[in-house]
Amino acid sequence: MEKLRAEYGDRVTFVARYFPMPGHRNGEFAARTAEAAARQGKFEEMYRRLFATRKEWGESRDGKQQVFRDYARRLGPDMAAFDADLADPDVAARIRVDQRDGVALAVRGTPTFLVDGEPIAAPDSYEAFTALVDDRLAG
Repeated sequence: MEKLRAEYGDRVTFVARYFPMPGHRNGEFAARTAEAAARQGKFEEMYRRLFATRKEWGESRDGKQQVFRDYARRLGPDMAAFDADLADPDVAARIRVDQRDGVALAVRGTPTFLVDGEPIAAPDSYEAFTALVDDRLAG
């Protein structure tokens, strides 16, 4: 995804939405962590950290709240504001809106890709993905 963003960033709008999976114990807290970081201009950094470490926490049955706070601390935000945002009902509501939108679009898992608002099957290679994007840009 990062390679696609680098290649098409000026011609394609990339949007990240929250869709924590119900069976993933840490998914909702990870989404709140990303949104709390976003409120301090640290979304990109947190997004990258969460995806880079997802194997460490994604399937864990143990709560990883302290791990996520440690990720945030390393990014250097105001931790009092970060903690307040984690607990803010508006942050949880923001995630629920994205989830509701995902359900309406028949999202079944993450990552899910949409092109022109339509879900697509994830291409099996970078080349297949760029061919799809190039086709849409040409059309």
